[in-house]
Amino acid sequence: MDKLQLVARLIDRLGGAHVEKLAGWSGVLALNYHRIGDAIGSPFDHELYSATREAFAEQMAFLARHFDVVAPEELAGLAAAPKGRHVLVTFDDGYRDNFELAFPVLRALGVRATFFVTTGFLDDRVLAWWDEIAWMVRRSPRGRVPAGGWLEAELSTAPAHQLATIHALLRRYKSLPSARCADFVAWLGEATGSGRCPQSAAAETWMTWDMVREMRAAGMSIGGHTIHHPVLSQLRPEEQTAEIVGTGARLQAELGERMRWFAYPVGGREAFDRHTRHALQEAGVELAFSYYGGHGSPDAWDRFDIPRVAIERWHDGPRFRATVCLPSLYGDNKERWSRRVRTTVAKLMGR
Repeated sequence: MDKLQLVARLIDRLGGAHVEKLAGWSGVLALNYHRIGDAIGSPFDHELYSATREAFAEQMAFLARHFDVVAPEELAGLAAAPKGRHVLVTFDDGYRDNFELAFPVLRALGVRATFFVTTGFLDDRVLAWWDEIAWMVRRSPRGRVPAGGWLEAELSTAPAHQLATIHALLRRYKSLPSARCADFVAWLGEATGSGRCPQSAAAETWMTWDMVREMRAAGMSIGGHTIHHPVLSQLRPEEQTAEIVGTGARLQAELGERMRWFAYPVGGREAFDRHTRHALQEAGVELAFSYYGGHGSPDAWDRFDIPRVAIERWHDGPRFRATVCLPSLYGDNKERWSRRVRTTVAKLMGR
């Protein structure tokens, strides 16, 4: 049994009355979602599905009961406020299921969330590169992707190996200079025998701007996530600026307000650099969010590197509760937090 599973079971055994004692952290915990729904049968990237609608509703209800769910507009004021446990709910990319499935849950519970949209996907209705790569692997009539100029080793497209192959190809894409990415995807279409995914497949994938405006009018926050979702650090400085300024201009045109919040595509430590930060500052962005775990405090964090915790499909009820009660258990100070968990649980169980 892994550590998260053990803590999850202990939290459920102790019951909801002890959540406040177990959640010994303070500051802001930002959670990140991508898609809501069931991945079964989808030809696209299954890893983008963070939760089913039912699981998402359960998660939001738990947050509403036990934490202070906030919007990015409120974060600056928290620096001078008494310590508390504040949770920020965020979504990346702009998938239509965010509006159709997540938004009704949020509205019914009175929970605010922030949606970082990739404006080019909404404007051009094109398939995301990660979804097209997954589509190629799942549709391949061949049994393998050959090694060669792009890959060091051959990859299998057999059903039992498709997930590992998709992961490997996505890692390869992310490692490439931006100028080579389109060539890689074109090669992969030929190598898999699948060709390119027709643009019509993306028609119902993304939200419309009317949907975004409806969510904004209902109190949701909207931020930028670039135009085309590149790994920004792989771009030249002027290209980074164009992606950031361009997505801000589209948000201004469609929503009538400047871009105050931004989330880095991919979001790891290597996904942005000093040029990215400079471009964001010049564009008037107030807060930028990364994507590699952890939580922070408004009086101490880097406003251009606010960490977020990924919510994945395997975050069932107990695991989700363990994650939000003890987020730092799985961060950089694992040993210290492991000791704290053992001490806290022992006290609650009367040992």
